[in-house]
Amino acid sequence: METIKLTTPLKEDDIRKLKAGDLVEISGTIYSARDAAHKRFIETLKKGEELPFDVKGQVIYYVGPCPAKPGQIIGSAGPTTSGRMDKYTPQLLDCGLKGMIGKGQRSEEVKKSIVVNKSVYFSAIGGAAALIAKRIKKSEIIAYEDLGAEGVRKMEVENFPLIVAVDSCGNDFYKQGKEKYLSK
Repeated sequence: METIKLTTPLKEDDIRKLKAGDLVEISGTIYSARDAAHKRFIETLKKGEELPFDVKGQVIYYVGPCPAKPGQIIGSAGPTTSGRMDKYTPQLLDCGLKGMIGKGQRSEEVKKSIVVNKSVYFSAIGGAAALIAKRIKKSEIIAYEDLGAEGVRKMEVENFPLIVAVDSCGNDFYKQGKEKYLSK
C-alpha cells in the first residue's frame, strides 16, 4: 500500500480522496490539545470569543507530550484516547477543523459530524511515542500554558505517520478491521 503525502492546512479535495485504512504522512503545522484545552475551547466559543488559533483547515493532535530532554525538541509524544474529546469535537468541526489525530474509536455523533463537515480522523500508533516525537521538528506552547503538558502547542511536523481511521464518508477502519477479523 502506497503512503499518501499530505501538507497542512488540509484541503477538502485531499480529504475526499482518503479512505479508511489509508497510510498517510502529514507535513506542516499541527496543533496539540487534550481534554482540558478542548473544554476551554468550547467555553471560549460559548462566550463568543476567538479560539487561540484559527482552526479552519487545521489538524489537532490529541497529545500531552513528555518534557523534552536536553537537546530534544519535544519529549515522547504518543496519542491519547480520542473518545475523551468526543463531546467537544462536533463544535470544533463546525468551526472548520479538518483533521484530528489520536487513538481509539470515535462516537457515532463524531462520525456523523466528520461526514457533515468533510473532515477526517487519523490514528497514530500508540506505543511509538518516542519515534513519533522524532517527526516533530518544532514545538511551542501558544495557549493555556497553565495546563502544563496539556497546553496548546503549535508543532511543525515532517512525514508524520498516520492511518485514516474515519474517512469523510464515515467509513471506520476500527469497525472494518473488527468485521474482517470476525469473518475469518
